[in-house]
Amino acid sequence: MHVMILGAAGMLGQKLARAVDAGAIPGVSHLTLVDRVQPQPVPGLPCVCEAVDLETPDVVEALVERDPDLVFHLAAVVSGQAEAEFETGYAVNLDLTRRLLEAIRHRARVPRLVFSSSLAVYGPPFPDIVPEDFVLRPASSYGVQKAMCELLVSDYTRKGFVHGTSVRLPTVSIRPGAPNAAASGFLSGILREPLAGKDAELPVDENTRVWIASPDVSVQGLAHAGAVEWTRISAYPVLNLRGISVTVSEMLDALEAEAGPAARARVQRVDRPEVARIVQSWPQAFETKAAEELGFPVNASIADIVHEYVSQFGKTI
Repeated sequence: MHVMILGAAGMLGQKLARAVDAGAIPGVSHLTLVDRVQPQPVPGLPCVCEAVDLETPDVVEALVERDPDLVFHLAAVVSGQAEAEFETGYAVNLDLTRRLLEAIRHRARVPRLVFSSSLAVYGPPFPDIVPEDFVLRPASSYGVQKAMCELLVSDYTRKGFVHGTSVRLPTVSIRPGAPNAAASGFLSGILREPLAGKDAELPVDENTRVWIASPDVSVQGLAHAGAVEWTRISAYPVLNLRGISVTVSEMLDALEAEAGPAARARVQRVDRPEVARIVQSWPQAFETKAAEELGFPVNASIADIVHEYVSQFGKTI
C-alpha cells in the first residue's frame, strides 16, 4: 500500500511518518512525504521525500497521478496566520483541498483520504459538553475554512470519488520546538518553555478550559483513521477525536508537580485580546462516542501529557 502525507515536514507529519514506518498501518509498502521544506526520510520503508509548493499549478495533480492508496492531508495555514492573512488562509486551507479532491476525482483509483480538521469549526454559544451533532458555527476564518473542507470531503465521498474521513483534532499540546503562529500555541508554550528554564506568556485567564491531546495520541488517532476498516468508519464522515478537558490552571498545576514552583512562576499573564477571543470561541469539551467505539486513543490525564513530553525531550529545571 502506497501512503502519501501532505504536510510531512511539520511536527505531526514527521511523527506520523515514523509511526507508519513502525507499523501503525498494516500493509504499507512505501511512503511519499511532501511539504514546502524537505521532509525527513524514515529509516525502514522505501520513501520518497519532496519539497514542493503545493499551491503551484499542477503539483497536486502530479502527486495524485502516482496513485496513492491512502493520503493524509495535513498541509494547512494555522489559525493565527489564517486570521491575520485572509487570502493566504483561503488559498492554502480551502483552495488546496478542493484541488486535491478534484485531482483524485479524475483518477480511476478511489483512495482513502484522512483530512486533518479542527475543533475551530464550532463557535459559541456552547453547551458544557458539545454533542457530535452540534451545529457548525465557526468564529474564525480558520474554522470556516476547515468546515468548508469537511463538507467537500463528505460530498466527494458521497459521490464515490474518494473514501474520505475528516478528523477534528483537539488542540495538540505539548508541541516541541519553536512556537508557531497558531492562536493555541501558548497551550504548548506555557509548559514547554518553563520545562526548558524559559519564561512563557499566558494570554488568557487561568480559568479558561480547553480540549487537548498530546502529540503522540494525536498521531495515533490520525494513523488509526487510516488503518480502521473502511466498512466500519465510512458511517462517520467526520469524527471528533478524543481529548481531555482541562483548565489552564490545571495545566500549570501539572507543570508545578513535574518541575516545581519555579517553573510555574515563569508563566506570566499578558494581554493578547485577539488570541483570547479566538481561543475562547472554541468548545471546552466534546462528546466522542463514535471515536471511542472505533477504538481511537486518548490521554489519561494532563499529567500523562506532561510526562510524555519530558520522557522525550527532558527538562532543565
